[in-house]
Amino acid sequence: MDVLSSGHEQVVFCSDAESGLRAIIAIHSTALGPALGGTRFYPYPTEDAAVADALRLSRAMSYKNSLAGLDLGGGKAVIIGDPHTQKTEALLRAYGRFVEALGGRYLTACDVGTYNADLDVVGRETRYAHGRSEAYGGCGDSSVLTAYGVFQGMRAAAQHLWGAPTLDGRTVAVAGVGKVGSWLVGHLVDDGADVVVTDVDGAAVERLQTRYPQVKAVPDTATLVRTPHDVYAPCALGGALDDETVEALPAQVVCGGANNQLATPEAADRLRARGILYAPDYLVNAGGVIQVEDERHGFSFARAQSKASGIFDVALRVFRAADEEGVSPAVAADRLAEERMRSVGRLATIRLPR
Repeated sequence: MDVLSSGHEQVVFCSDAESGLRAIIAIHSTALGPALGGTRFYPYPTEDAAVADALRLSRAMSYKNSLAGLDLGGGKAVIIGDPHTQKTEALLRAYGRFVEALGGRYLTACDVGTYNADLDVVGRETRYAHGRSEAYGGCGDSSVLTAYGVFQGMRAAAQHLWGAPTLDGRTVAVAGVGKVGSWLVGHLVDDGADVVVTDVDGAAVERLQTRYPQVKAVPDTATLVRTPHDVYAPCALGGALDDETVEALPAQVVCGGANNQLATPEAADRLRARGILYAPDYLVNAGGVIQVEDERHGFSFARAQSKASGIFDVALRVFRAADEEGVSPAVAADRLAEERMRSVGRLATIRLPR
């Protein structure tokens, strides 16, 4: 993706030789408010790959924040490097100063390779670091409400398809039982679903089955997608819904926590052609960003959870719009997000007295 033709408002390259910081901050849109999105710390093979990821992820955040009803635009940052060996206090604080220099146009939070404790360090240099630990007045682990939101989206899919907002008696296949996946499994078990899982980390599966002995496990994703189930929940890496997976799925619903699940835009149409209801990932996994956003107002878990419960109603609206317009839910969700960015975003042109 070319930077100048990507439609982004601003892309900032950050470098500090002393600490080893090499980062890119991409601001896609501030139509609805400051751009909120996490910081990904990842060993990208090339700078071009890092730029492409920042552009793609920041655009997705604009749509996620819009559809979640937040007064926020979309942004994302990537730090190039191995977080296990290159993450230092100096590097994180240098990065924080670059965030601060943007004057609040970009609000950062956790993502792959960064954690609450890292944002505590970044926050020593900027007012615009969110998703901090509870000890610093932050919202803590945002995977809690991410999983809750995915569960609400799944309940909405059940309501739309089967006439009742429950997974009771249904089989749900969960690919990836890390933070989000493991919380999701808890909701599903409590709701009466039969759950089958897989993860590349065998220890994660063992921990999960210790907590929920009734959960079944299979060795890999290829086996999982061919195991009989009603709902498929991708909760690991992006691009999970490629042509082969879409053709193999026995599920009637796809609803998971992973970002960028569609390997290509056409995958949404293939799912629709097969009669599989797709719950757009950026819609159902918005619980985490809702949790982080609430930190700006003095964090209240109960208030954030109440907001995340709204994912159920938005998902129903998307599913109905898709049926009425004869398009995939992915297209319907994009249209709703874009309409809010236009209609609410234009209000900034109405000048207010100072």
